[in-house]
Amino acid sequence: MADGSMTGVGSLKGKVSEAEWKARVDLAALYRLVALHGWDDMIFTHISARIPGPEHHFLINPYGMFFDEITASSLVKIDLEGRVLQETPYFINPAGFTIHSAVHAAREDAMFVMHLHSDQGVAVSAQKEGLLPLSQHALIVLPQIAYHDYEGIALNLDERERLVADIGDKTLMLLRNHGTLAVGDTAAACWLGMFYLERACQQQIMALSGGRENVLFAPEAAQAEVKGQMGRGMGPIGNLAWPGCLRQLDRNSPGYDA
Repeated sequence: MADGSMTGVGSLKGKVSEAEWKARVDLAALYRLVALHGWDDMIFTHISARIPGPEHHFLINPYGMFFDEITASSLVKIDLEGRVLQETPYFINPAGFTIHSAVHAAREDAMFVMHLHSDQGVAVSAQKEGLLPLSQHALIVLPQIAYHDYEGIALNLDERERLVADIGDKTLMLLRNHGTLAVGDTAAACWLGMFYLERACQQQIMALSGGRENVLFAPEAAQAEVKGQMGRGMGPIGNLAWPGCLRQLDRNSPGYDA
């Protein structure tokens, strides 16, 4: 696994603000967790974090590094236009920031934005009916799901307007024919939202393997009940799960916080 020396950069701990360092550690943890669950796509897709403060400064992965190699110090600081704001041997994929910059700019609560190309997420995004109420995981995330039609590889900046309009105030999105997206005011909330969405997609693909006519939808009353039960969102549950996620990384992917 990666450490500070393997990434070609020294540790930035103590050289940046405490708020920035915490954002770096949390974001590096998200990258490692995605890799640990097998949801990464080699060097592609992105997770970004807004650094707390009045400036609209962000952190994103150095282009070319695998998710299980990323450390807090190797993350690249950029502005809303994707311009690099620090001395670093790395560069970023500006096209990869198109989706993220749109959400960050439109949503003050979008401190973390995660976009994945997992097999199950892409598969459900390509199904006409989208996410179905087939599992408890699905019922938990369905009230927060938005949809955005596929327009091609995200190189066209004009798409940002339409994406922002489609996501509205939701925290999760299925990008049609493309993948999944999660937004969180903390790393914990972002991670838990994506975890439940990805699991719901996997469960749907497995359930539909027996044919659409053989699946059992959750009763509408139960759907409404779960929606009410989840009224407080993913935040409280995420805060309980997050320390355990970090301990899991300490055991299985150490060095993310270097």
